[in-house]
Amino acid sequence: MKEYLLETRGISKSFSTVRVLDGIDLKIRKGEVHALLGENGAGKSTLMKILTGVLEPDGGEILYEGKPLHIHHPREIYDYGIGIVYQEFNLLPDLTVAENIFIGREPALPLKGFINDRRLNREAASLLERLNCSSISPGRKVATLSVAQQQMVEIAKALSANCRLLIMDEPTAALTDSEIETLFDTIRRLKASGVAIIYISHRMSDLDAIVDRVTVLRDGKLISERSYDSTLKDLLIQEMVGRELNQKFPPRPDYKRGKMTLEVKGLNVADTLFDIQFQAYEGEILGIAGLMGAGRTELARAIFGAERITSGEILIDGVRKHITSPNKAIAEGIGYITEDRKKDGLMLEQTLRDNISAASLDQFSQNGFVKDHQVEAAAGEYIRKLRIKARGSGQLTKTLSGGNQQKVILARWLCRKSRILILDEPTRGIDVNAKYEIYELMHQLAGQGVTVIMISSELPEIIGMSDRVLVMCGGRITGELSAGELDQDKILRYAMPPIRRQDF
Repeated sequence: MKEYLLETRGISKSFSTVRVLDGIDLKIRKGEVHALLGENGAGKSTLMKILTGVLEPDGGEILYEGKPLHIHHPREIYDYGIGIVYQEFNLLPDLTVAENIFIGREPALPLKGFINDRRLNREAASLLERLNCSSISPGRKVATLSVAQQQMVEIAKALSANCRLLIMDEPTAALTDSEIETLFDTIRRLKASGVAIIYISHRMSDLDAIVDRVTVLRDGKLISERSYDSTLKDLLIQEMVGRELNQKFPPRPDYKRGKMTLEVKGLNVADTLFDIQFQAYEGEILGIAGLMGAGRTELARAIFGAERITSGEILIDGVRKHITSPNKAIAEGIGYITEDRKKDGLMLEQTLRDNISAASLDQFSQNGFVKDHQVEAAAGEYIRKLRIKARGSGQLTKTLSGGNQQKVILARWLCRKSRILILDEPTRGIDVNAKYEIYELMHQLAGQGVTVIMISSELPEIIGMSDRVLVMCGGRITGELSAGELDQDKILRYAMPPIRRQDF
């Protein structure tokens, strides 16, 4: 019996003159959960792309069950029992659960060319039952599933080819606490059945629940590999960032609340938001907390003109504004960083220059022509100011790490000089060092008089960064807490729906 299911020896990879992996040795045992940690840009994604045949290494070798592994196309990973669940799901929303699980490998009827739907659904149901997800119907369209359910479909898809090695990339990024625990139960069952799991996450709290060993990468180099225990968190963070990180949140400069910039009165959105009322001020970081489905994102979208308001008012500087589209919101000085930066925030196939200037082209245009030299100068300025790791403003945005992509969106609204900036899950899926830099930028913006509204599912982030917090539940604001009143218990009391008599 081989000690390792998967072993990489001296894996190296460069893009142009940039070396992104430098002699990486990774060892994965059967039936273990092995965490792969590192900042955005450390090389984790590149290494996973090499393991799954998306990229070819420049040097080194991969052994799988003691034999050389040569994957030339991502489809070949199924032949070896390797599966991967990406942070951005690869599901087709208009196909059923069963069709997604077996796409390209559907069982056929004896008459060639026809899919055996009965067998397809039966085998999909068996896989879902193995994951304790019998409530998900194989015939249901993926578009109707929750994020957590879609993730289970992705795992079922990976397991459908007798998976022995499962790679999970930020699997808890978009899940609620109860959904995370369900996922952890699934991981424990897979581990008990002998499946090895490579677990990539920036949430240090995940590690205690499921991880056996941990490997840290930094700047494309292997920093450490060891058995995991909960006392190692500070050391692991230090290894990831290359220095001690004594504080999770930067100290807040003296906060002086300025004049009211935004007021929302009696705002309603059909079946989603009900009688929303609040104020926000210059120089304030206003946190918005709540459980998934509380209406936080819908509120942000309504203020930004992306949701139709059925009644109520939005006032800026005391003047009522009719914000019926994002263009009108932008014209009124409102910027919005969406929850899903890749789906709704960025033009991934465009350059940094295009993304940074996207909301400000009217300021760089004359007589219908864009002044390219001004766009280039502005993009370069914000790449430097925000310390975006890129070869230049002409680099494609899709090639950046998650933390640097988030900075590109911030740069867009800084370039626009937005006075009210709404940040929806601003640090989701980025590493501890990039988070700290985002927090520092938020403080800088508030110090310059910008009104910062931050939506976050991370209660420590809400508490550590907010001057005031609004708590939402069921589409309503159920509580308001000042910085001195903030603690997790109080926030959760306001965030939980009231107990009804019929619940007993």
